[in-house]
Amino acid sequence: MFFNDIHTRIRFLLLVVIIILLMIIGKVFYIQVFSYNKLSKITEDLWSRQMTINAPRGDIVDRNGKILATSIVTTTIYVVPGQIKKENKEKVSKDISEILNCDYDDVYKYVSKNSSMEIIRKGMDLDSKTAEKIENLGYDGVYLVVDSKRYYPYGDMLAHIIGFVGSDNQGLSGLELTYDEYLTGINGSLKYYSDGKGNKLEVPDSYIAPSKGMTLQLTLDLELMQAIYNELNNAVAKYNADNALSIVMNPKTGEVLAMGSLPSFNPNEYQKYSEEVINRNLPIWKTYEPGSTFKIITLASSVEEGVVDLFKDTYYDSGAINVEGSTLHCWKHGGHGAQTYLQVVENSCNPGFVTLGEKLGKDTLMKYIKNFGFGTKTGIDLNGEGNGILFNVDKMGPVELATTAFGQGISVTPIQQVTAVSAAINGGLLNTPYVVSSIIDDNSKSIIYENKPTAKREVISKETSAIVRFALESVVANGTGRNAYIENYRVGGKTGTAQKVSNGKYMVGNYILSFIGFLPANDPEAVVYVAVDNPKGVTQYGGTVSAPIARSIMLSAIETLGIKEQSGGMLKEYQYLDVRYLVLPDVVGMSKEEATKTLKDFKVKYSGSGNKVTYMSPSPNTFQKVDTTITLLLN
Repeated sequence: MFFNDIHTRIRFLLLVVIIILLMIIGKVFYIQVFSYNKLSKITEDLWSRQMTINAPRGDIVDRNGKILATSIVTTTIYVVPGQIKKENKEKVSKDISEILNCDYDDVYKYVSKNSSMEIIRKGMDLDSKTAEKIENLGYDGVYLVVDSKRYYPYGDMLAHIIGFVGSDNQGLSGLELTYDEYLTGINGSLKYYSDGKGNKLEVPDSYIAPSKGMTLQLTLDLELMQAIYNELNNAVAKYNADNALSIVMNPKTGEVLAMGSLPSFNPNEYQKYSEEVINRNLPIWKTYEPGSTFKIITLASSVEEGVVDLFKDTYYDSGAINVEGSTLHCWKHGGHGAQTYLQVVENSCNPGFVTLGEKLGKDTLMKYIKNFGFGTKTGIDLNGEGNGILFNVDKMGPVELATTAFGQGISVTPIQQVTAVSAAINGGLLNTPYVVSSIIDDNSKSIIYENKPTAKREVISKETSAIVRFALESVVANGTGRNAYIENYRVGGKTGTAQKVSNGKYMVGNYILSFIGFLPANDPEAVVYVAVDNPKGVTQYGGTVSAPIARSIMLSAIETLGIKEQSGGMLKEYQYLDVRYLVLPDVVGMSKEEATKTLKDFKVKYSGSGNKVTYMSPSPNTFQKVDTTITLLLN
């Protein structure tokens, strides 16, 4: 037989051994060459322990680079129970609990766990002094890892716009949520090696640094934001108002320069506030009847359609107008009498605007209202925007048409009003409002996204827009907006007094008082909107409450935006209680006696000797308060 031969069996056995050896060598070669990385990673994972280091979120800055939200350095305590000797656990727990000023049992629970790694809850977000005390203990198994925490240096001032992040450093609202993918950085880690019992091995630790998120630059101006919040806080305190809000926008571009509302919340401590306060960004969420500020839309539509000549056509206001059996009143008892339609605008005469609505007809008026952006979201890059509510054209009767013409019966948002009025005065273009200017990669210092003005459509012509600006400047100089007048500057605007609705009925003595203004009236650089909800202890008119607030904000805008004085503006018609301003005559070159007579409405102070005026201060041809002291330098 074949296998009976001893030599044959030896050869066969040797062949089998060689085959087995070749298989072993092949397997070893495969492991060393092809599976090394995979097996090495599995082995490393078995022995390694990793602590995640949260990456700092990207900064949020204003248009001038001032920080509005940032990440600050903090320290977190990690413990590895297996590396803390059994006889030391009580002492470690006692020392740490005393430094952290927390319960001993809580710390001992973490130290005694049968796990590879634990984070002591009270040991998060430590300041540098506390962290140093922990580090000086020098205990094995106790690690301090540098971490980051979101910080909002201006508290409630920007809360509804910027939003806030949760404990996991993830955006939960506002821009923090909308742009979370850009603001979130890449986490780092600290890796060490230990055996199955948790004892640290003599292998060097590895550290991967976290990478910071991208910078979000906004269109907001911090100084203007501070100005509107000062005014809103003063208004709420003075009038005990339910809430108040303001928006400042560049009408040419749609850039929101400032926006805020009260009540607000502190995003550093957002857990202390109700969801109602946190989630309601009033300038874009709140909907209500606009009142007379909406008359700007009726005005622009009427001029564009050519149904009225503001300067030639007239209307007699008896104080009320009857529409299909319903009597609609003017705010002035007894009415304004005979007036041009320019005066109808100046006086905010409801019956006069009813006639403009009738001239336009419901289809045409509603067409313009929708073209101006009402009834739909503006598309601003913030979450939580409202739509507003409009009448269904098919169900509109003469009364609904009449009330819509003067801003009653419909519901709009503040951002819709500001965007629409911007279109009415900027030459006729409806822009999309926005608050994010650009996104910047800090590592490469490059701009990866840049927001640019976006015009949706042309609503009215440039010629109509110019007439609207003139009419609204006249409202501030001669009409209901007089409290917003600024000497040496051209200001346009419109007041609004809107009765609030509850359960389908108008509330008694409960109004939203508003004013929307812009400057310079001939070439607008800023639109300012102010609304105060239910102010108490004051005559409830937009011109009385909101116009002075808007004026203060516009004064801040003049300084912040560097708006220069303008000549050729309308002179204000002063009333009995007004502080009067007059144009200061130029008396340089006059004799002392002539100058004194010319400046009869001012106090005069002379400097030097002689009889001829060579210099005067303040400068001539500017508005100055009556009885201001004018210094004249004689030769």
